[in-house]
Amino acid sequence: MDNTNLNNPNTLPVDFIQNLVDNYRNNQLNCINQSIKIDDAHSVWFDLPALKSFIAEIEAQAQIVNPAVQSNDLGIRFYYAAYPENPAQPIPSNYAKRHTLVMVPTKEEEGLHYDFNPFKEEGKALSVTGIALAENHGTLIPPNTSIVESY
Repeated sequence: MDNTNLNNPNTLPVDFIQNLVDNYRNNQLNCINQSIKIDDAHSVWFDLPALKSFIAEIEAQAQIVNPAVQSNDLGIRFYYAAYPENPAQPIPSNYAKRHTLVMVPTKEEEGLHYDFNPFKEEGKALSVTGIALAENHGTLIPPNTSIVESY
């Protein structure tokens, strides 16, 4: 584990976090719920081992494509997404039409952070077929319980 940031962790004021969450719920989420008549998800949870594994896989695959790649050239883009009306397993049926996140790796080239797919020629995620290195399917709230949330 990289401990270089332990003495200077990223922080945000609690009231700022609450304000951001409230802004989303009072505007975008409210509009979504009214227009498509569902109680849409307002948060997605991923376990730490899954996130660490995804990050390690990004680093490993980037090294295969380009052994000279530096960690600070890599990142993750979070796409807002929604499950289909009839999700296929392993997605639970009660996730239908709800928000989710899809995480895809990015790689910096010439100051731009391109979506990165190590399984395609030159590593760019330009194809609409095949597979891509990505992460999805966290735990949605709702339909899962919100009693664990602070914001």
